[in-house]
Amino acid sequence: MNEYLQERDDGLQKRRVASFLPSSTEILYELELADQIVGVTHECNYPEDAKTKPKLINSSFNTVILQSIDIDKKIVEMMKTGQDIYVIDDEKLKKSRPDIIIAQGICDVCAPSAKEIDRAVTILGYKPDVLVLDPHDLDDILQSIINIAEKVNKVQEGHKVVASLQKRIDYIVERVSNQVNNIVKNPSKTKVVCIEWIDPFYTAGHWIPQMVTIAGGINGISSRGKPSRRMFMDEIKLFDPDKIVLMPCGFDLNRTLREAIILDKNYGWKSLQAVQNNEVYVVNANAYFSKPGPRTIVGLEILAKIINPKLFEDLYVPSNSYCIKH
Repeated sequence: MNEYLQERDDGLQKRRVASFLPSSTEILYELELADQIVGVTHECNYPEDAKTKPKLINSSFNTVILQSIDIDKKIVEMMKTGQDIYVIDDEKLKKSRPDIIIAQGICDVCAPSAKEIDRAVTILGYKPDVLVLDPHDLDDILQSIINIAEKVNKVQEGHKVVASLQKRIDYIVERVSNQVNNIVKNPSKTKVVCIEWIDPFYTAGHWIPQMVTIAGGINGISSRGKPSRRMFMDEIKLFDPDKIVLMPCGFDLNRTLREAIILDKNYGWKSLQAVQNNEVYVVNANAYFSKPGPRTIVGLEILAKIINPKLFEDLYVPSNSYCIKH
């Protein structure tokens, strides 16, 4: 009986996992399960080894050659007409033979979701175990790590990863709290607007507002746990942010800097105090903000340095993770 249970445990540890979500791919690597990942999406590019995994899902159009406004129009058109934003590679999926599929339910645009799961099950001809993640804030992101760890029989490792990330969050919370209690040094908090899309403007929702608050800022326009939404210049003017952070979904630092050139021709944008005071920041959203995985904690640390540069002067963040937009 004991030998049978041991074999069963070993079998659970070696279950074949297909990740339909870049953040879950990162989590699986954090749990040291690289050898059990049998397929990923075209957007799963971290860590480096993830690029070697079979690409089970690809985008139906090339976002690299399009400007922000054109990507937005294309997505709106496809959503209205019911076209597929993501395309499954039938043969690669069949060959991968996953026991588990991990996907998300938070956004039909950001990554494959329910529609792709249903199609995958049809292609496979059997129903694998499915885990759908739906994180709305940092707490949910940490819970997602536990959920994946439980599914792949790595509970202890999952709690270890979460404890390490929570320690970094707590460090920022404590330092900000100490500063706030010192009224002389901190007479007022910094008002911050995070922009998730430049053309047209979208405010960053979900976990970003909570991150701003933890980092010591006052988040503007968007709300914790609520979806990102279309935003208008009048809303930004009314809030009058001290700092603006550009974090277009899925864009890295260089791509955002190229896209942000369009703002230089916007009179309303140039009239904002944050712009005039040279307090507009560009971050690597693709790596540290768009994907609800372990690296969002790096995003929190980046925001802490942007919002409270003196307080977090010694806090390390990766090179080329953010810069001031000139």
